[in-house]
This record gives sequence, structure tokens and C-alpha cells, in this order.
Amino acid sequence: MYNRKGNGILGIIITIIILIVLVIVTNMETSKLYNAQNIISKVVLPVQNGITYLKNKISKNNAFFADLDSLRQENQTLKDENSKLEQQLRELEVIKAENETLKQYQALAEKYQNYKTMPAYVINRDISNYSKTIVINVGKDDGIKENMTVIADEGLVGYILSVTSNTAKVQTIIDSASATSCITSSTRDLMVCKGTIDGTSTLKASYISIDSNIIEGDSVETSGMGGLYPKGMHIGRVTKVTEGKNKIDTTLEIQSAVNFDKLETVLIITN
Repeated sequence: MYNRKGNGILGIIITIIILIVLVIVTNMETSKLYNAQNIISKVVLPVQNGITYLKNKISKNNAFFADLDSLRQENQTLKDENSKLEQQLRELEVIKAENETLKQYQALAEKYQNYKTMPAYVINRDISNYSKTIVINVGKDDGIKENMTVIADEGLVGYILSVTSNTAKVQTIIDSASATSCITSSTRDLMVCKGTIDGTSTLKASYISIDSNIIEGDSVETSGMGGLYPKGMHIGRVTKVTEGKNKIDTTLEIQSAVNFDKLETVLIITN
């Protein structure tokens, strides 16, 4: 019981001291209070810095920041290496495309080894309803002349319409202005194939003999007549037979073997 009374008196004394200090601080001038704060800051701040430094040392925070800088450097190095690898990948893709083009040239040359040919690739195309021409990357300086035959792996493309020093324009067989003398591979029926306005890879055949027996699926090739194309160049296949009122009015729809929308490499027959 005595201890309880003693603790109560001690608590009262401490409370009184705190109240006195608060009264003194409240009545102090602002400048004096500011000076006191400066003095306390000068004394306390170095101690705080020292404690923080020791705390960082103990908790290995310095090592963390050092590791962070190292990670940043490694990240930048990886970014640089990744950029180099992307550049090398693009270069490999270009080499791969060039190699594929060379393979196509080689396959074409072997397929048409009976002819003297020159390889070329398409650099521009005008495959519209009114004009179906392409431009290739060889011309007069390469020995290319007008009316030379142009072929692809799938079959006949067309002929050289005009030339410049280093380019040539090709009128394709699907151009509505072109006319190709053709023959069916099986029945040997003659006809004339022309391009159509409404189809990008379709030809229409007419002037078919009355006693012809052409059916869908028959293969069509050049007849060699007319002096423009060599004989036996594959053109396409019959997809539709339309008989008119008279047998002579029969017409055929032929799907070109060459996909002109995706045509990239060609050969020019130079002899």
C-alpha cells in the first residue's frame, strides 16, 4: 500500500514538471525557440546519421545498392547484345531470301535447259482490271529485247513489251490485250486464249473447232503458231466449258498455271 502511494506522488511530481516545461517553452520568444531547435538539430543530426550508417551496414543495404548498379549495367549489356542478335537475324533472313531466289533460278534453268535463258525478278506489277503487266529488273543493257518470251516455274508468263536500259515491261498472257495461240495437251484442239477484264488469273478461249471434245481439267499449252511463243509452254487448265447455240460458239474458261499475284522470279528466253 505504501508503494502505491509513493508511485502516485511520483506521478504527480512528474506531471507538474512537464507542465512547467510546457509553460516555459510556450512563453519563449520565437527566435530563442528557433535557436534552441538549431542547437538540438546540430547535436542530434550527426547522431542520427551515424545510427543510420551503422544500421545500413548491419542490414547490408550498401551491398543492395551496389548489386542494383551491377544489375543495371548487366541489363544494358543484354539490351546491346539483343540488338546485335536482331540485326544478325535480319541479315540472315535477307540471305535466306536471296538463297531461295537463287534456288528458284536454278530450278527454272534446269527445267528449261533446252533454251538459252536469263533470270530476273519482278520489281513492279500492274495487275488491275484494265492492265496486267509486270516490270522486271533486266533490260537492254542485259541483252533483253522486245517480244522475248517470259516464263516461270509453273508455265508461261508473257512476252517483253518494251525495254529500258535496265528494266523491261512484260505483257502477261492474262492481259485483255494479249492473244495466245493454244492447244489442248490431250485432244490437240487449237484455240486462241485471251485475258479477261474481270479475272486476275483467268483466260477465255474461243475459235475452237466444231468437232472438239474438250472437257474440264484438260491441260492447255502454247501451239507454237504465230511466231511469238515457243511450242509446248504450259498455260493452265480448263475450268469451264460453255457451249453456244452453234458448236462454233463454244468457249472455254482457263485458269492460268501462274499465280500472277505472287510471281517473284522469272526467266527470259533469249534465243
